[in-house]
Amino acid sequence: MALTPGQVASVRTLRRDFSRLLMEHRFVIDELLTKISILDLDVIRTKITDIAGIRITCSFIADTYHVLDMLTSQNDVRVVEIKDYIAHPKPNGYKSLHAILEVPVFLGGGPTPVICEVQIRTIAMVFWASLEHKIHYKFAGEVPDRLVEELTQAAEVAGQLDRKMEQLHAEVHDGDPDGSASEDFDDEAMRTLWELSRREA
Repeated sequence: MALTPGQVASVRTLRRDFSRLLMEHRFVIDELLTKISILDLDVIRTKITDIAGIRITCSFIADTYHVLDMLTSQNDVRVVEIKDYIAHPKPNGYKSLHAILEVPVFLGGGPTPVICEVQIRTIAMVFWASLEHKIHYKFAGEVPDRLVEELTQAAEVAGQLDRKMEQLHAEVHDGDPDGSASEDFDDEAMRTLWELSRREA
């Protein structure tokens, strides 16, 4: 089946973008390939913790901790490390639960333990992290101070949204809203998120 002109254009764009990515990051790629060629499989399994990654998106903050608890309670899962960036956000406002876990992968010779990284976030955290990622790469890591400040403010706005949505959820399902979560989440906060998303779309 022949490709449409639009599909041909898309393929060409993808090829051009991929070539540009390789050129921009050829040093990093060469270094990575060199390191991998030196290491043996046992070293790779024990030292490279993000060779496999899973991102889980939840509706509410409480759900992120519930999912983490369910994962780490499995008998065949070993917890290597947990970093709680929800309770302790990074300086730029980044929030997420990170878990380095050892899980069994069943191969022909039987189960093989593999280290993987699991990231658990709310929808608002995913939205913020995606935007931050785009901005970071658009400016090649040299993000203007003004945007850094606005991103940090947007992270707080996203946190307010998470807490507000959790409060509303509690009211609807439990009939016992948590008064401590009732923060002002006004039109100005929504405008901040909207403007940032449009600017970097």
